[in-house]
Amino acid sequence: MDNTFSVARSELRTIRDWLRFTVSSFNKSGLAFGHGNLNAFDEAAYLILHTLHLPLDQLEPFLDARLLHQEIDALANTIEARINQRVPMAYLTHEAWLGEYRFYVDERVIVPRSFIAELLREHLEPWIIDADSIGSALDMCTGSGCLAILTALTFPNARVDGVDISNDALEVARRNVGDYGLEDRVSLVQSDLFKNLKGRKYDLIITNPPYVNAESMAALPREYKHEPELALASGDDGLDHIRVILREAPKHLTKAGILVVEAGNNRNELEAAFPELPFQWLEISAGDEYVFLLHREDLV
Repeated sequence: MDNTFSVARSELRTIRDWLRFTVSSFNKSGLAFGHGNLNAFDEAAYLILHTLHLPLDQLEPFLDARLLHQEIDALANTIEARINQRVPMAYLTHEAWLGEYRFYVDERVIVPRSFIAELLREHLEPWIIDADSIGSALDMCTGSGCLAILTALTFPNARVDGVDISNDALEVARRNVGDYGLEDRVSLVQSDLFKNLKGRKYDLIITNPPYVNAESMAALPREYKHEPELALASGDDGLDHIRVILREAPKHLTKAGILVVEAGNNRNELEAAFPELPFQWLEISAGDEYVFLLHREDLV
């Protein structure tokens, strides 16, 4: 690939040239996508536009623009790193998007990609009728802080706790909270799940916890191995963290409180393990098998 990039640096001159080359190179290399884009074309376009400091939603006007040598070097270095090191795109650009919201990321946190963000855009209706009624919320396993921030933006009266076991992750979350000017409403807490939250109660708890089982962890593509294992792995069956959350959440929910959990591909395993719980599986873009909702009364 090194010789290929040497030739590319000398012969490719326009963004159209580099877009075609990058898509071909990504496909040839068999990259795994899923950290923001789902295919080679979208990822190539995003990387090129970002590297050249161009608007991320305006590719067409620039396709035939010729590039400076230093721009070509920057492009080649970024594309080569993506291919040779299998670094997720978000770690190369240090940004990830949930809808219209941008967040800083690096390898101290997993790349944000939670389905709960979709539900927050709808204010969790119809389970929450009045967004102003939520006075306190918890984002458990907050990572980069993205869901804590979206929760604060969705529920304007809520004070939000973002909790993570990793101090490194909380440093990233602190940067994002500051970027959104939410320091007065979003508090970040280092805790192994609920251990350091004694006495705290919330109208809403959301969580995108680790939920990857041991077999799937062993089979993850190289891109995912750049992410903190602590934020992905959850025991042999992928349910270790969710078991604790289901057991402890009732102590930290107000009387009418709601728990929303992203559970990955574990619906069947969860329903078998907890046949007494009336899981409500919520409709998202990927279907109704990934995020569940429970009321406090369901858990007590």
